[in-house]
Amino acid sequence: MNYSCGDVGTMVQSVAMLKTEAIQLLGGTTASAAEAIGISYQAVDKWPHKLPPRIADRVYWALARKRLPQQVLQDLCRPETAEEARDAA
Repeated sequence: MNYSCGDVGTMVQSVAMLKTEAIQLLGGTTASAAEAIGISYQAVDKWPHKLPPRIADRVYWALARKRLPQQVLQDLCRPETAEEARDAA
């Protein structure tokens, strides 16, 4: 089954993530979490206790980049052509 990048975000959106969990998953420190998603440690410090979906999505994608083979990520985010979409239906 092929998923688009948006589909993956929608699938994990219903899962609540806490700031402490996100930091632990991204290396255990504020600095490592910030580096993993490409923001400053000050921005991570300002995260609310319960992360909104837009931040949780960035955490999930950072984990995916870290743990999934590059080809899998490319397949997930590859835009489907009209022909591929028709063949899949």
